[in-house]
Amino acid sequence: MAIAAAHASGQTPDDCQKHRRYGRLDEAAQCYSRLLASSDPYFRAEGRWGLEQYSEANDQFRLAVEAKPKNAHFRVRWGMLYLANAQPVDAAGLFGEALEIDKDNAQALLGLARVASRSFEAKAVQLAEAALKADSNLVEAQELLSFLALEDVDEGRAVEEADKALAMSDEAMDAMAIHATIELLNDRDASPWFERIRKINPVRGEAYATAAHFFVLNRRYEEGIKLYEQALALNPRLWKARSELGLNLMRLGREEEARRHLEACYDNNYASDATVNTLRLLDSYKNYQTFRTDKTIVRLASKEAELLRPYFESELKRAIATFEKKYKLTLPRAVQLEVYPNHEDFAVRTLGMPGLGALGVTFGDVVAMDSPSGRRPGTFHWASTLWHELSHVFVLTATKHRVPRWFTEGMAVHEETAASPEWGDRMDPQIITAIKEEKLLPVAGLDRGFIRPSYPGQVIVSYFQAGRICDYINERWGYDKLLAMMRAFGERKTTSNVIEEQLEMKPEAFDKDFLAWLRERTRTTVDGFDEWKKGMKTLTEAAYDSRHDQVLDQAPALRDLYPEYVEDGNPYELLADAHLANGNKDAAMAELERYARAGGRKPDTLKKLARLQEEKGKRKDAIATLERLNYVYPVNDEELHRWLGDLALSERNMHLAIREFKAVIAMNPHDRAASEFNLAKAYRAANRDKEAMNHVVLALEAAPGYRPAQKMLLELSSEKKEN
Repeated sequence: MAIAAAHASGQTPDDCQKHRRYGRLDEAAQCYSRLLASSDPYFRAEGRWGLEQYSEANDQFRLAVEAKPKNAHFRVRWGMLYLANAQPVDAAGLFGEALEIDKDNAQALLGLARVASRSFEAKAVQLAEAALKADSNLVEAQELLSFLALEDVDEGRAVEEADKALAMSDEAMDAMAIHATIELLNDRDASPWFERIRKINPVRGEAYATAAHFFVLNRRYEEGIKLYEQALALNPRLWKARSELGLNLMRLGREEEARRHLEACYDNNYASDATVNTLRLLDSYKNYQTFRTDKTIVRLASKEAELLRPYFESELKRAIATFEKKYKLTLPRAVQLEVYPNHEDFAVRTLGMPGLGALGVTFGDVVAMDSPSGRRPGTFHWASTLWHELSHVFVLTATKHRVPRWFTEGMAVHEETAASPEWGDRMDPQIITAIKEEKLLPVAGLDRGFIRPSYPGQVIVSYFQAGRICDYINERWGYDKLLAMMRAFGERKTTSNVIEEQLEMKPEAFDKDFLAWLRERTRTTVDGFDEWKKGMKTLTEAAYDSRHDQVLDQAPALRDLYPEYVEDGNPYELLADAHLANGNKDAAMAELERYARAGGRKPDTLKKLARLQEEKGKRKDAIATLERLNYVYPVNDEELHRWLGDLALSERNMHLAIREFKAVIAMNPHDRAASEFNLAKAYRAANRDKEAMNHVVLALEAAPGYRPAQKMLLELSSEKKEN
């Protein structure tokens, strides 16, 4: 009877959604309220959802599905509720269940396409096309194809797909929003498209939120923020847009504004993981310290700030000074560097959710990155990451954020190894396979490899390719040509335009020449990769069985086939161990020096090298080796800092000795007295007697009977009296 009454009065979910579609928000709210009186749990579910009572809506959808388990539509709508509240895994499960009931359910296929699009999966396009095949009039699927094409940086196809949607319906507002976005991205007037949307729905803030999404995707954060604000000005209850606004304000360091928007979302039942996790992270900032200079702002976790500040602050300043000269640019503001000891906190800082695989990320002049303590020792070169991200700051500033992703990433990868050939990532097996199977993308379409990878590992392959492209341009045309390309990109020119104008060749010709250059430089490893894999299996078995002569015989050829391989079980270490077993320390040391130059970073291995160098009286080389470790894993290693401090003191490098002994003290050492005394020795050797006196007193406070400190105290007191 209640259902019949609802139908009679026009109060169905479709009617309520129609009110909302045309911007009649008060009427929509009244309509949704009336649905609550229905005896049909599906009607009640839609009513609760429309009134933003998400938990209650979830309960009603469960009842609806229990009552009619073979109704695919109920599961689709339930999945859409989850998707609207940023729970894609649960949504995908329900869409899959709907397809089990109705294998050609277009709405379920569309739902899966939207889930895939959230994580930039290539299958999003195929799923949207499948939805259209199941229902050729499904305009939402056609609009999604336009959205995905624009994400793939294919404006021509995005326009084409949007026009198809408009041919299907002259009220395809999402297609109009894509047209408007393209105009805005190209600094053209988008008002005709927004006006067309307003005539259909005067409060369609989603159109501006769509544009904001693409500005953020193109790293034009300030403009994206303004577009989100315009969206909310039209409809303040767009909670997803408000959450995105909060996240992007957070990215630019505007934390109090971010908190206000995120708390508003939470208070209104929009408790997406991104929203909640970011609020928790904001609360955790009480456990951080911030250090400011004229050009730098460094935020470090309090528990490791004293230890890490000297390393990160000085490296950031060195990188800024280097890039100011190279890019011929002075940054307008200080660079803010945030270092997170918990990788998931870093991921939340950047995406609003855990699960990010990257090591660092840049938002304008704000850089966030992992702390070395957040990564397994030897797997993370923090200085290389810092230089990579700082390159982004300069390139984005120089181009006003108008630059393709491949070029910014390529320049950053190039700058890592320009800072030191030992830095940067090595060519790994999936890169070798991509080169061998000719999977590298043409330069004009390289952005797709970053945004919507078509095979596992393509993002890593694309980083490698972009970096090598910049290496190639630098080698053939010179670094000034890279700067000229950067400036051209800042003028909103496409990759094809820039290649033709700056390099005076067609992109296709560039691709051919670049691939020939790359092939020549990787030929030995790529062509010998199968032989290397087979040989490494035999070599590893020989090393395990202590057949040292076999290792010494076979390892050099395998090392030279793939010299960039420095991971576990690499030939460098196997050779060094075999040499040591035979008592040949010189040969072992030489092999480990090759390992270090190739980019090897395992702390125990580099310490083994430093010991061999020290034994041979090569203290400066040992210092250099241990300094490599400071760029890799300066935390949780008191031995490293004490050892390096002792070596520096013996070589009269007082600045280094003081820094390293201070690092030991920052780690709250077990032997506090000896640690304070070592720092006092370094200060005294540097003729800084006041600081020496302070620390010798601290040594005696820790151990009043510590004789070396007593002796130094007497000497310093005597010298003070004489002076």
